[in-house]
Amino acid sequence: MVKYFPDGAYAVAVVGTASGIGRATALFLAKQGVLVGCLDRDTAGNEATAKAIRDGGGKAVAAHCDVTEDATIVPALDTVERAFGRLDGLVNCAGITGRTNIQGHQVDVADFDLVYRVNLRGAMLLSIAALPRMLARDYGRVLHVASIAGKEGNAGMAAYSATKAGLIGLVKSLGKDYATTGVTINALAPAVVRTPMVDALPEAQVTYMTDKIPMRRCGELDEVAHMIAWIVSPACSFSTGFTFDLSGGRATY
Repeated sequence: MVKYFPDGAYAVAVVGTASGIGRATALFLAKQGVLVGCLDRDTAGNEATAKAIRDGGGKAVAAHCDVTEDATIVPALDTVERAFGRLDGLVNCAGITGRTNIQGHQVDVADFDLVYRVNLRGAMLLSIAALPRMLARDYGRVLHVASIAGKEGNAGMAAYSATKAGLIGLVKSLGKDYATTGVTINALAPAVVRTPMVDALPEAQVTYMTDKIPMRRCGELDEVAHMIAWIVSPACSFSTGFTFDLSGGRATY
């Protein structure tokens, strides 16, 4: 296995570790020797991921973090810093689809607002909380998980597509803001990956998305985790404000 990190000398907070991409990323980072902060609003699932890391010989701490609840974000990152004495990276996997398989005029504004609060506003709040800690050390890696839907727009997913597009725009702006500081801010745009969030979608929605992938398959969690690890490692040092694709050939720009 390629090693991207120095053992025990690199700490990354991962948001959304109770399941899916966040859990897979936390487990993979731990195998790389990274000190992992597991953050999620699902306390039981989050603790289970941290325990799995510790049971496997890694180091992890768990903290409650709900990106729709502003007051939980700073204390969660404080917990990571207290445990490990540093915060080198932040991986934000928090995201929801909201109601899908509906046309734009059928969108419930309350549902749209919730998707916005998780997918875009939450990313902004996490960035505001993490960046000063990294700037103080002239080093940091921030990665927000966006989606190919943010580039191309998925029919029946207006709220999700719009907020992921906004997330890509946020990353472009923040990347330029801090380009000379040693802190990079990037995004990842996966096509459909088999996660609990995707499993909860109507099968017609999943088929619609998979049919657009030239490789004719979903992405695998370990493929996502490997790419995220490299992006938040010291090796990824000359890319910022960029959205990396993980789309099986779907993305064309």
